[in-house]
Amino acid sequence: QGFLYKAPIREQGNIYKPNNKMMADELSEKAVHDVHTKEIDLIDFEDVIAEPEGTHSFDGIWKASFTTFTVTKYWFYRLLSAIFGIPMALIWGIYFAILSFLHIWAVVPCIRSYLIEIQCISRVYSICIHTFCDPLFEAIGKMFSSIRATVRKEI
Repeated sequence: QGFLYKAPIREQGNIYKPNNKMMADELSEKAVHDVHTKEIDLIDFEDVIAEPEGTHSFDGIWKASFTTFTVTKYWFYRLLSAIFGIPMALIWGIYFAILSFLHIWAVVPCIRSYLIEIQCISRVYSICIHTFCDPLFEAIGKMFSSIRATVRKEI
């Protein structure tokens, strides 16, 4: 409760609230908040570095690995954001501006124009079908309407 991220859980307990007495005295049971990773929470430490059951490193190593991973992830994210953030924002801004422009000024008008034209063509097509095909199919239907079929099973 109140943590900015989910702390790794081990058999001996959470590294910030351990079950063993020696480590608990060492940390004096105070809640530890990691201000470095409050913004980057997509990948958890235990998703990347997972020790299988029955194989655990020393608690100090686990804690140091967790801190190293978390701080490294935070600072490299910040570094990459500082280097590539503005150029990528510029590229994506231009891309979505072009996409919006094309959608508003080309795609939607073309679709609306097509629908208007197809409506006119569909009326002509409908008139042709009703004029030529309806009488033909009606005559064929009347011709075959007097045919009766029965099925018998002989043994």
